[in-house]
Amino acid sequence: MIKYRNTIGVVWLIGLLQTVGCLAQSATVLSTEKLKNYVTSFNSIDDEAVINHVPNAQSFDWLSRNIPLFDCPDSTLQTVYYYRWWSFRKHLKQTPEGYIFTEFITKMNHAGKYNAISSALGHHIYEGRWLHDPQYIDDYISFWLYVDPKHTAPRFHAFSSWVDDAVYNRYLVNLDKPFIQKNLLALDVDYRKWQQEKQLASGLFWQFDVRDAMEESISGSRKDKNRRPTINSYMYGNAKALANMAALVNNDTLQNRYRQLAASLKKLTLDSLWNAEDRFFEVKSAKGGFANAREAIGFIPWYFDLPNDTPAYAQQWDQLTDTTGFSAPWGLTTAERRHPLFRTHGSGHGCEWDGAVWPFATTQTLKGLSNLLTKYKNQGRMTKAVFYDELQKYARSHTMNGTIYLGEYQDEKTGEWLKGDNPRSKFYNHSGFADLIISDLVGLKPRADHLLEIHPLIPDHWEWFCLDNVQYHGKILTILYDKSGKRYGKGKGFRVFSNGKEVIRAGKVGPVTGKF
Repeated sequence: MIKYRNTIGVVWLIGLLQTVGCLAQSATVLSTEKLKNYVTSFNSIDDEAVINHVPNAQSFDWLSRNIPLFDCPDSTLQTVYYYRWWSFRKHLKQTPEGYIFTEFITKMNHAGKYNAISSALGHHIYEGRWLHDPQYIDDYISFWLYVDPKHTAPRFHAFSSWVDDAVYNRYLVNLDKPFIQKNLLALDVDYRKWQQEKQLASGLFWQFDVRDAMEESISGSRKDKNRRPTINSYMYGNAKALANMAALVNNDTLQNRYRQLAASLKKLTLDSLWNAEDRFFEVKSAKGGFANAREAIGFIPWYFDLPNDTPAYAQQWDQLTDTTGFSAPWGLTTAERRHPLFRTHGSGHGCEWDGAVWPFATTQTLKGLSNLLTKYKNQGRMTKAVFYDELQKYARSHTMNGTIYLGEYQDEKTGEWLKGDNPRSKFYNHSGFADLIISDLVGLKPRADHLLEIHPLIPDHWEWFCLDNVQYHGKILTILYDKSGKRYGKGKGFRVFSNGKEVIRAGKVGPVTGKF
Protein backbone atom coordinates (compact mmCIF):
# COMPACT_ATOMS: atom_id res chain seq x y z
CA MET A 1 0.00 0.00 0.00
CA ILE A 2 1.34 3.41 -0.93
CA LYS A 3 1.46 5.69 2.11
CA TYR A 4 1.09 9.46 2.15
CA ARG A 5 1.73 11.67 5.10
CA ASN A 6 -1.00 14.26 4.65
CA THR A 7 -4.69 14.31 3.82
CA ILE A 8 -4.27 16.34 0.63
CA GLY A 9 -1.79 13.78 -0.65
CA VAL A 10 -4.19 10.93 0.09
CA VAL A 11 -6.98 12.61 -1.86
CA TRP A 12 -4.66 13.26 -4.79
CA LEU A 13 -3.38 9.68 -4.73
CA ILE A 14 -6.84 8.12 -4.60
CA GLY A 15 -7.81 10.10 -7.70
CA LEU A 16 -4.65 8.99 -9.46
CA LEU A 17 -5.17 5.32 -8.65
CA GLN A 18 -8.77 5.48 -9.83
CA THR A 19 -7.54 6.87 -13.14
CA VAL A 20 -4.80 4.29 -13.45
CA GLY A 21 -7.38 1.60 -12.79
CA CYS A 22 -8.33 1.84 -16.45
CA LEU A 23 -4.77 0.86 -17.44
CA ALA A 24 -5.82 -2.49 -18.87
CA GLN A 25 -8.31 -0.78 -21.17
CA SER A 26 -5.98 2.10 -22.08
CA ALA A 27 -2.59 0.58 -22.90
CA THR A 28 -3.80 -1.85 -25.53
CA VAL A 29 -1.23 -1.42 -28.30
CA LEU A 30 1.86 -3.10 -26.83
CA SER A 31 1.78 -6.22 -24.71
CA THR A 32 4.36 -7.02 -22.03
CA GLU A 33 5.59 -10.07 -23.94
CA LYS A 34 8.77 -8.37 -25.22
CA LEU A 35 9.44 -6.98 -21.78
CA LYS A 36 9.14 -10.49 -20.36
CA ASN A 37 11.58 -11.87 -22.94
CA TYR A 38 14.10 -9.14 -22.19
CA VAL A 39 13.83 -9.65 -18.45
CA THR A 40 14.30 -13.41 -18.85
CA SER A 41 17.43 -12.77 -20.91
CA PHE A 42 18.88 -10.20 -18.49
CA ASN A 43 18.16 -12.43 -15.49
CA SER A 44 19.92 -15.35 -17.14
CA ILE A 45 23.27 -13.52 -17.35
CA ASP A 46 23.18 -12.03 -13.86
CA ASP A 47 24.67 -13.75 -10.81
CA GLU A 48 22.59 -11.41 -8.63
CA ALA A 49 25.42 -10.86 -6.15
CA VAL A 50 23.42 -8.04 -4.54
CA ILE A 51 19.66 -8.15 -4.02
CA ASN A 52 17.77 -5.02 -3.01
CA HIS A 53 14.02 -4.40 -2.86
CA VAL A 54 13.01 -6.17 -6.08
CA PRO A 55 14.88 -9.43 -6.79
CA ASN A 56 15.31 -10.65 -10.35
CA ALA A 57 12.57 -13.25 -9.88
CA GLN A 58 10.08 -10.42 -9.26
CA SER A 59 11.53 -7.93 -11.74
CA PHE A 60 9.12 -8.64 -14.60
CA ASP A 61 6.07 -8.13 -12.41
CA TRP A 62 7.50 -4.92 -10.94
CA LEU A 63 8.55 -3.51 -14.32
CA SER A 64 5.26 -4.40 -16.00
CA ARG A 65 3.45 -2.40 -13.32
CA ASN A 66 5.75 0.59 -13.41
CA ILE A 67 7.36 1.45 -16.74
CA PRO A 68 6.34 2.70 -20.19
CA LEU A 69 6.71 0.16 -23.00
CA PHE A 70 8.75 0.93 -26.12
CA ASP A 71 8.84 -0.62 -29.57
CA CYS A 72 11.03 0.54 -32.45
CA PRO A 73 12.99 -0.79 -35.45
CA ASP A 74 16.36 -0.11 -33.75
CA SER A 75 16.93 -3.28 -31.74
CA THR A 76 19.89 -1.78 -29.87
CA LEU A 77 17.91 1.19 -28.58
CA GLN A 78 15.02 -1.04 -27.61
CA THR A 79 17.21 -3.59 -25.81
CA VAL A 80 19.11 -0.94 -23.87
CA TYR A 81 15.89 0.86 -22.99
CA TYR A 82 14.61 -2.23 -21.21
CA TYR A 83 18.04 -3.07 -19.79
CA ARG A 84 18.31 0.34 -18.21
CA TRP A 85 14.93 -0.02 -16.51
CA TRP A 86 15.88 -3.53 -15.38
CA SER A 87 19.17 -2.28 -13.91
CA PHE A 88 17.55 0.86 -12.40
CA ARG A 89 15.21 -1.48 -10.52
CA LYS A 90 18.22 -3.28 -9.02
CA HIS A 91 19.18 -0.08 -7.19
CA LEU A 92 15.81 0.41 -5.49
CA LYS A 93 16.39 -0.11 -1.79
CA GLN A 94 13.82 -0.17 0.99
CA THR A 95 15.13 1.28 4.24
CA PRO A 96 13.49 1.88 7.64
CA GLU A 97 13.30 5.52 6.55
CA GLY A 98 11.78 5.04 3.11
CA TYR A 99 12.86 4.00 -0.37
CA ILE A 100 16.08 5.22 -1.96
CA PHE A 101 18.02 4.49 -5.15
CA THR A 102 21.70 3.66 -4.84
CA GLU A 103 24.43 4.66 -7.27
CA PHE A 104 26.81 1.74 -6.70
CA ILE A 105 25.43 -1.77 -6.34
CA THR A 106 28.13 -2.53 -3.73
CA LYS A 107 28.92 -0.71 -0.49
CA MET A 108 31.07 2.41 -0.91
CA ASN A 109 33.13 4.10 1.78
CA HIS A 110 32.20 7.61 0.67
CA ALA A 111 28.47 6.87 0.70
CA GLY A 112 26.08 7.99 3.39
CA LYS A 113 23.57 5.94 5.32
CA TYR A 114 22.09 3.00 3.38
CA ASN A 115 24.86 3.46 0.76
CA ALA A 116 23.16 6.62 -0.56
CA ILE A 117 25.15 8.98 -2.77
CA SER A 118 23.72 12.23 -4.14
CA SER A 119 25.90 12.82 -7.20
CA ALA A 120 23.44 11.40 -9.75
CA LEU A 121 20.27 12.40 -7.90
CA GLY A 122 19.12 14.62 -10.78
CA HIS A 123 19.49 11.76 -13.25
CA HIS A 124 17.62 9.40 -10.92
CA ILE A 125 14.65 11.77 -10.54
CA TYR A 126 14.43 12.48 -14.28
CA GLU A 127 14.50 8.75 -14.96
CA GLY A 128 12.20 7.81 -12.10
CA ARG A 129 9.57 10.43 -12.90
CA TRP A 130 8.14 7.95 -15.42
CA LEU A 131 7.56 5.19 -12.84
CA HIS A 132 3.87 4.60 -12.21
CA ASP A 133 4.21 4.25 -8.45
CA PRO A 134 5.18 7.69 -7.08
CA GLN A 135 6.28 6.50 -3.66
CA TYR A 136 9.77 5.43 -4.73
CA ILE A 137 10.86 8.88 -5.90
CA ASP A 138 8.77 10.67 -3.26
CA ASP A 139 10.64 8.82 -0.54
CA TYR A 140 13.99 9.28 -2.26
CA ILE A 141 13.59 13.06 -2.45
CA SER A 142 12.37 13.15 1.14
CA PHE A 143 15.39 11.11 2.23
CA TRP A 144 17.79 13.79 1.05
CA LEU A 145 15.73 16.69 2.39
CA TYR A 146 14.80 15.33 5.81
CA VAL A 147 16.60 12.09 6.66
CA ASP A 148 20.17 12.67 5.49
CA PRO A 149 20.55 15.99 7.41
CA LYS A 150 19.90 14.14 10.68
CA HIS A 151 22.72 11.67 10.12
CA THR A 152 26.08 11.99 11.82
CA ALA A 153 27.79 12.77 8.51
CA PRO A 154 25.26 14.23 6.01
CA ARG A 155 26.13 13.57 2.37
CA PHE A 156 23.62 15.65 0.38
CA HIS A 157 26.06 18.48 -0.32
CA ALA A 158 28.96 16.15 -1.00
CA PHE A 159 28.15 16.71 -4.68
CA SER A 160 26.64 19.46 -6.80
CA SER A 161 22.97 18.98 -7.53
CA TRP A 162 20.15 20.07 -9.81
CA VAL A 163 17.57 18.62 -7.42
CA ASP A 164 15.08 21.54 -7.58
CA ASP A 165 15.02 21.43 -11.37
CA ALA A 166 14.47 17.67 -11.27
CA VAL A 167 11.70 17.91 -8.67
CA TYR A 168 9.84 20.50 -10.74
CA ASN A 169 10.26 18.54 -13.97
CA ARG A 170 8.86 15.53 -12.18
CA TYR A 171 5.88 17.64 -11.11
CA LEU A 172 5.28 18.42 -14.79
CA VAL A 173 4.73 14.68 -15.30
CA ASN A 174 2.49 13.87 -12.33
CA LEU A 175 1.02 17.30 -11.32
CA ASP A 176 1.34 16.31 -7.67
CA LYS A 177 0.89 19.79 -6.22
CA PRO A 178 0.62 18.56 -2.60
CA PHE A 179 4.17 17.18 -2.86
CA ILE A 180 5.42 20.60 -3.97
CA GLN A 181 3.47 22.34 -1.20
CA LYS A 182 4.95 20.00 1.36
CA ASN A 183 8.59 20.33 0.27
CA LEU A 184 9.02 23.83 -1.16
CA LEU A 185 10.30 25.43 2.04
CA ALA A 186 12.80 22.61 2.58
CA LEU A 187 14.07 23.07 -0.98
CA ASP A 188 14.38 26.80 -0.33
CA VAL A 189 16.42 26.15 2.82
CA ASP A 190 18.66 23.81 0.84
CA TYR A 191 19.28 26.42 -1.87
CA ARG A 192 20.22 29.01 0.75
CA LYS A 193 22.66 26.52 2.24
CA TRP A 194 24.35 26.19 -1.16
CA GLN A 195 24.62 29.96 -1.28
CA GLN A 196 26.31 30.01 2.12
CA GLU A 197 28.72 27.26 1.17
CA LYS A 198 29.61 27.93 -2.46
CA GLN A 199 28.58 31.41 -3.61
CA LEU A 200 31.25 34.03 -4.15
CA ALA A 201 30.86 37.76 -3.59
CA SER A 202 30.43 38.15 -7.35
CA GLY A 203 27.30 35.98 -7.24
CA LEU A 204 28.84 33.06 -9.14
CA PHE A 205 29.24 29.65 -7.53
CA TRP A 206 32.49 27.73 -7.18
CA GLN A 207 33.15 24.02 -6.90
CA PHE A 208 35.95 21.45 -6.76
CA ASP A 209 35.79 19.02 -9.66
CA VAL A 210 35.63 16.10 -7.22
CA ARG A 211 32.48 17.65 -5.71
CA ASP A 212 31.02 17.95 -9.20
CA ALA A 213 31.49 14.15 -9.36
CA MET A 214 33.98 14.88 -12.14
CA GLU A 215 37.35 14.54 -10.46
CA GLU A 216 40.68 14.53 -12.27
CA SER A 217 39.48 16.79 -15.04
CA ILE A 218 41.72 19.02 -17.14
CA SER A 219 40.25 22.20 -15.68
CA GLY A 220 39.57 20.93 -12.19
CA SER A 221 41.07 21.36 -8.78
CA ARG A 222 40.64 19.88 -5.31
CA LYS A 223 41.70 23.10 -3.58
CA ASP A 224 41.00 26.12 -5.84
CA LYS A 225 37.58 27.79 -5.84
CA ASN A 226 37.06 27.58 -9.59
CA ARG A 227 33.90 28.91 -11.17
CA ARG A 228 32.47 26.09 -13.25
CA PRO A 229 29.67 25.83 -15.83
CA THR A 230 28.37 22.83 -13.88
CA ILE A 231 27.30 24.27 -10.55
CA ASN A 232 26.37 27.66 -12.01
CA SER A 233 24.07 26.01 -14.55
CA TYR A 234 22.61 23.78 -11.84
CA MET A 235 21.93 26.69 -9.51
CA TYR A 236 20.36 28.67 -12.36
CA GLY A 237 18.11 25.72 -13.21
CA ASN A 238 17.29 25.28 -9.53
CA ALA A 239 16.40 28.96 -9.14
CA LYS A 240 14.09 28.84 -12.17
CA ALA A 241 12.41 25.72 -10.81
CA LEU A 242 11.97 27.22 -7.35
CA ALA A 243 10.38 30.32 -8.89
CA ASN A 244 7.94 28.10 -10.79
CA MET A 245 7.14 26.02 -7.73
CA ALA A 246 6.63 29.15 -5.63
CA ALA A 247 4.20 30.50 -8.24
CA LEU A 248 2.37 27.20 -8.14
CA VAL A 249 1.64 27.58 -4.42
CA ASN A 250 1.14 31.39 -4.56
CA ASN A 251 4.26 32.26 -2.57
CA ASP A 252 5.03 35.64 -4.13
CA THR A 253 8.01 36.30 -1.88
CA LEU A 254 9.88 33.16 -2.96
CA GLN A 255 8.77 33.54 -6.55
CA ASN A 256 10.26 37.04 -6.81
CA ARG A 257 13.42 36.02 -4.98
CA TYR A 258 14.20 33.12 -7.28
CA ARG A 259 13.24 34.89 -10.48
CA GLN A 260 15.74 37.60 -9.60
CA LEU A 261 18.38 35.02 -8.67
CA ALA A 262 17.87 33.15 -11.94
CA ALA A 263 18.17 36.35 -14.00
CA SER A 264 21.31 37.35 -12.12
CA LEU A 265 22.94 33.92 -12.49
CA LYS A 266 22.17 33.81 -16.19
CA LYS A 267 23.86 37.16 -16.79
CA LEU A 268 26.84 36.26 -14.62
CA THR A 269 27.33 32.93 -16.40
CA LEU A 270 27.09 34.46 -19.87
CA ASP A 271 29.35 37.36 -18.95
CA SER A 272 31.94 35.39 -17.00
CA LEU A 273 32.08 31.78 -18.20
CA TRP A 274 31.75 32.26 -21.96
CA ASN A 275 35.21 32.22 -23.54
CA ALA A 276 34.64 34.25 -26.70
CA GLU A 277 38.05 33.25 -28.08
CA ASP A 278 37.37 29.52 -27.73
CA ARG A 279 33.64 30.03 -28.41
CA PHE A 280 32.81 27.79 -25.49
CA PHE A 281 31.56 27.84 -21.91
CA GLU A 282 34.61 27.08 -19.81
CA VAL A 283 35.89 26.94 -16.27
CA LYS A 284 37.36 30.14 -14.91
CA SER A 285 40.03 29.65 -12.29
CA ALA A 286 40.10 31.24 -8.86
CA LYS A 287 42.87 33.51 -10.14
CA GLY A 288 40.65 34.84 -12.90
CA GLY A 289 41.76 33.28 -16.16
CA PHE A 290 39.98 30.70 -18.30
CA ALA A 291 41.12 27.08 -18.13
CA ASN A 292 41.36 27.20 -21.95
CA ALA A 293 40.00 23.68 -22.17
CA ARG A 294 36.78 22.81 -23.94
CA GLU A 295 35.08 20.19 -21.81
CA ALA A 296 31.69 18.48 -21.96
CA ILE A 297 30.59 20.54 -18.96
CA GLY A 298 30.38 23.46 -21.38
CA PHE A 299 27.24 21.90 -22.89
CA ILE A 300 25.43 21.76 -19.54
CA PRO A 301 24.02 25.33 -19.77
CA TRP A 302 21.64 24.10 -22.51
CA TYR A 303 20.30 21.41 -20.16
CA PHE A 304 18.63 24.33 -18.36
CA ASP A 305 18.03 26.59 -21.40
CA LEU A 306 20.49 29.11 -20.00
CA PRO A 307 22.22 30.48 -23.16
CA ASN A 308 20.57 33.10 -25.31
CA ASP A 309 19.29 32.00 -28.71
CA THR A 310 22.10 33.44 -30.84
CA PRO A 311 24.37 32.04 -33.58
CA ALA A 312 27.45 32.76 -31.47
CA TYR A 313 26.41 30.43 -28.66
CA ALA A 314 24.96 27.81 -31.01
CA GLN A 315 28.29 27.60 -32.80
CA GLN A 316 29.76 25.90 -29.74
CA TRP A 317 27.83 22.76 -30.70
CA ASP A 318 29.89 22.35 -33.86
CA GLN A 319 32.54 20.84 -31.57
CA LEU A 320 30.23 17.91 -30.84
CA THR A 321 30.73 16.26 -34.23
CA ASP A 322 34.38 17.33 -34.67
CA THR A 323 36.76 14.36 -34.29
CA THR A 324 39.33 16.73 -32.78
CA GLY A 325 36.57 18.01 -30.51
CA PHE A 326 34.22 15.57 -28.74
CA SER A 327 33.34 12.97 -31.35
CA ALA A 328 34.97 9.58 -30.82
CA PRO A 329 34.18 6.02 -31.97
CA TRP A 330 32.65 4.97 -28.65
CA GLY A 331 30.91 8.14 -27.59
CA LEU A 332 31.22 11.75 -26.61
CA THR A 333 34.44 12.53 -24.78
CA THR A 334 34.51 14.61 -21.62
CA ALA A 335 37.24 16.88 -22.98
CA GLU A 336 38.25 17.98 -26.47
CA ARG A 337 40.55 15.44 -28.08
CA ARG A 338 42.89 18.09 -29.44
CA HIS A 339 43.83 19.34 -25.98
CA PRO A 340 47.43 18.53 -24.97
CA LEU A 341 46.23 17.19 -21.58
CA PHE A 342 43.61 14.87 -23.09
CA ARG A 343 43.74 11.46 -21.35
CA THR A 344 46.91 12.30 -19.40
CA HIS A 345 45.68 11.51 -15.86
CA GLY A 346 46.01 7.75 -16.13
CA SER A 347 43.58 5.01 -17.09
CA GLY A 348 41.27 3.43 -14.55
CA HIS A 349 43.39 4.41 -11.55
CA GLY A 350 40.92 6.92 -10.21
CA CYS A 351 37.98 8.66 -11.86
CA GLU A 352 39.50 10.41 -14.85
CA TRP A 353 37.34 13.07 -16.49
CA ASP A 354 40.16 14.25 -18.76
CA GLY A 355 38.57 12.85 -21.91
CA ALA A 356 37.22 9.36 -21.30
CA VAL A 357 33.55 8.71 -22.09
CA TRP A 358 31.28 9.02 -19.06
CA PRO A 359 27.56 8.12 -19.35
CA PHE A 360 26.84 10.79 -16.71
CA ALA A 361 28.12 13.50 -19.04
CA THR A 362 26.66 11.89 -22.17
CA THR A 363 23.19 12.06 -20.60
CA GLN A 364 23.61 15.74 -19.81
CA THR A 365 24.97 16.57 -23.26
CA LEU A 366 22.20 14.72 -25.09
CA LYS A 367 19.56 16.47 -22.98
CA GLY A 368 21.19 19.80 -23.81
CA LEU A 369 21.27 18.91 -27.51
CA SER A 370 17.61 17.95 -27.43
CA ASN A 371 16.75 21.30 -25.87
CA LEU A 372 18.77 23.10 -28.55
CA LEU A 373 16.91 21.25 -31.31
CA THR A 374 13.43 21.71 -29.84
CA LYS A 375 13.57 25.12 -28.13
CA TYR A 376 16.14 27.19 -30.07
CA LYS A 377 16.03 28.65 -33.56
CA ASN A 378 19.82 28.90 -33.81
CA GLN A 379 21.15 25.34 -33.88
CA GLY A 380 24.52 25.60 -35.61
CA ARG A 381 25.19 22.38 -37.52
CA MET A 382 23.11 20.27 -35.18
CA THR A 383 20.20 18.22 -36.54
CA LYS A 384 17.98 15.46 -35.23
CA ALA A 385 20.21 13.05 -37.16
CA VAL A 386 23.13 14.09 -34.96
CA PHE A 387 21.03 13.47 -31.86
CA TYR A 388 20.00 10.03 -33.07
CA ASP A 389 23.54 9.06 -34.06
CA GLU A 390 24.91 10.00 -30.65
CA LEU A 391 22.01 8.37 -28.79
CA GLN A 392 22.55 5.17 -30.75
CA LYS A 393 26.31 5.32 -30.09
CA TYR A 394 25.50 5.71 -26.39
CA ALA A 395 23.24 2.66 -26.57
CA ARG A 396 25.88 0.59 -28.40
CA SER A 397 28.39 1.40 -25.66
CA HIS A 398 26.40 -0.77 -23.22
CA THR A 399 28.50 -3.86 -23.83
CA MET A 400 31.40 -5.86 -22.41
CA ASN A 401 32.80 -9.01 -24.00
CA GLY A 402 29.76 -9.30 -26.21
CA THR A 403 27.29 -9.08 -23.32
CA ILE A 404 25.09 -6.15 -22.36
CA TYR A 405 26.73 -4.16 -19.58
CA LEU A 406 26.69 -0.76 -17.87
CA GLY A 407 29.84 0.49 -16.16
CA GLU A 408 31.50 3.70 -15.03
CA TYR A 409 33.56 5.11 -17.88
CA GLN A 410 35.11 4.02 -21.15
CA ASP A 411 38.05 4.37 -23.47
CA GLU A 412 36.84 6.55 -26.32
CA LYS A 413 38.58 4.46 -29.02
CA THR A 414 38.07 0.88 -27.88
CA GLY A 415 34.99 1.00 -25.64
CA GLU A 416 36.91 -0.72 -22.84
CA TRP A 417 35.31 -0.07 -19.46
CA LEU A 418 38.22 1.47 -17.60
CA LYS A 419 37.30 -0.02 -14.25
CA GLY A 420 37.09 -3.42 -15.88
CA ASP A 421 34.51 -5.84 -14.52
CA ASN A 422 34.86 -4.39 -11.03
CA PRO A 423 31.85 -5.46 -8.94
CA ARG A 424 31.30 -1.85 -7.89
CA SER A 425 30.93 -0.79 -11.53
CA LYS A 426 28.22 -3.24 -12.58
CA PHE A 427 24.85 -1.63 -13.24
CA TYR A 428 26.45 1.74 -12.42
CA ASN A 429 23.46 3.99 -11.70
CA HIS A 430 25.14 7.28 -12.52
CA SER A 431 23.35 8.38 -15.70
CA GLY A 432 20.04 8.27 -17.53
CA PHE A 433 18.70 6.62 -20.67
CA ALA A 434 14.96 5.87 -20.52
CA ASP A 435 14.14 9.55 -20.06
CA LEU A 436 16.14 10.37 -23.20
CA ILE A 437 13.96 7.92 -25.13
CA ILE A 438 10.67 9.15 -23.67
CA SER A 439 11.15 12.90 -23.45
CA ASP A 440 13.73 13.52 -26.17
CA LEU A 441 13.70 10.86 -28.90
CA VAL A 442 9.93 10.31 -28.84
CA GLY A 443 9.66 13.85 -27.55
CA LEU A 444 6.95 13.94 -24.89
CA LYS A 445 7.51 17.39 -23.37
CA PRO A 446 5.99 17.61 -19.89
CA ARG A 447 4.24 20.88 -19.11
CA ALA A 448 2.05 22.32 -16.38
CA ASP A 449 -1.06 23.06 -18.45
CA HIS A 450 -3.49 20.72 -20.18
CA LEU A 451 -1.89 20.84 -23.59
CA LEU A 452 -0.11 17.73 -24.78
CA GLU A 453 3.16 18.66 -26.52
CA ILE A 454 5.29 16.21 -28.48
CA HIS A 455 8.43 17.23 -30.35
CA PRO A 456 10.02 14.04 -31.71
CA LEU A 457 13.63 13.62 -32.79
CA ILE A 458 12.78 10.33 -34.49
CA PRO A 459 14.98 9.55 -37.54
CA ASP A 460 13.30 9.94 -40.93
CA HIS A 461 13.94 6.32 -41.94
CA TRP A 462 11.83 4.79 -39.16
CA GLU A 463 8.54 3.46 -40.52
CA TRP A 464 7.07 2.63 -37.11
CA PHE A 465 7.53 3.08 -33.39
CA CYS A 466 5.37 3.05 -30.28
CA LEU A 467 5.73 4.39 -26.76
CA ASP A 468 2.92 2.95 -24.65
CA ASN A 469 1.71 2.80 -21.05
CA VAL A 470 3.08 6.27 -20.22
CA GLN A 471 1.52 7.64 -17.06
CA TYR A 472 1.20 11.40 -17.56
CA HIS A 473 -1.09 13.87 -15.77
CA GLY A 474 -3.01 10.93 -14.33
CA LYS A 475 -3.75 9.42 -17.72
CA ILE A 476 -2.18 6.66 -19.80
CA LEU A 477 -0.68 7.83 -23.10
CA THR A 478 0.20 5.93 -26.25
CA ILE A 479 2.36 7.66 -28.88
CA LEU A 480 2.90 5.82 -32.15
CA TYR A 481 3.76 6.12 -35.80
CA ASP A 482 2.78 3.46 -38.31
CA LYS A 483 3.55 4.27 -41.93
CA SER A 484 1.57 1.35 -43.34
CA GLY A 485 -1.02 1.13 -40.59
CA LYS A 486 -0.45 -2.62 -40.37
CA ARG A 487 1.99 -2.95 -37.46
CA TYR A 488 -0.27 -1.65 -34.68
CA GLY A 489 -3.67 -1.84 -36.32
CA LYS A 490 -4.57 1.75 -35.43
CA GLY A 491 -4.40 3.23 -38.91
CA LYS A 492 -1.68 5.06 -40.82
CA GLY A 493 0.31 8.01 -39.57
CA PHE A 494 1.39 9.64 -36.33
CA ARG A 495 -1.18 9.21 -33.57
CA VAL A 496 -1.51 9.88 -29.86
CA PHE A 497 -4.03 8.23 -27.54
CA SER A 498 -5.05 9.22 -24.02
CA ASN A 499 -6.71 6.45 -22.01
CA GLY A 500 -7.36 4.70 -25.31
CA LYS A 501 -9.00 7.71 -26.98
CA GLU A 502 -7.28 9.28 -29.98
CA VAL A 503 -6.41 12.92 -29.20
CA ILE A 504 -3.85 13.78 -31.91
CA ARG A 505 -3.49 12.59 -35.49
CA ALA A 506 -0.98 13.67 -38.12
CA GLY A 507 0.20 12.22 -41.40
CA LYS A 508 3.88 12.22 -40.49
CA VAL A 509 6.10 12.41 -37.44
CA GLY A 510 6.71 15.97 -36.30
CA PRO A 511 6.00 18.50 -33.56
CA VAL A 512 2.35 18.41 -32.45
CA THR A 513 0.24 19.84 -29.65
CA GLY A 514 -3.31 19.11 -28.62
CA LYS A 515 -5.74 18.91 -25.75
CA PHE A 516 -6.14 15.56 -24.04
